[in-house]
Amino acid sequence: MSTIDQSRLLQMRSSILNQNQALQRAAGRGSATDGVQDTTGMADFGSAISNAIQQVNAQQSKASDVTEAYERGDTHDIVSVMIERQKASLGFETTLQVRNKLLSAYRDIMNMPV
Repeated sequence: MSTIDQSRLLQMRSSILNQNQALQRAAGRGSATDGVQDTTGMADFGSAISNAIQQVNAQQSKASDVTEAYERGDTHDIVSVMIERQKASLGFETTLQVRNKLLSAYRDIMNMPV
């Protein structure tokens, strides 16, 4: 069994915290200084969502690259491959849940009587 690399653990923790902050900004729970701002000073929801999706896409690309490197035999660290794949999966699942909540809220608003 291998030992846990403390720097890798801290890097993974930092990545998770960054994704959490991006999702909170996308959900509108972050402060106005945390989110992307437009010229009026208000957080731009579309940019926050786009940024969160780009981060998830980058994580999936990184997981794919690490997986391909393992398949080619460039690395033998299966633990890091599985961790990257799990982080990508978690980011994707979170993105799906945010999308589902947004669609549900949109339907609720559209079904409100005027």
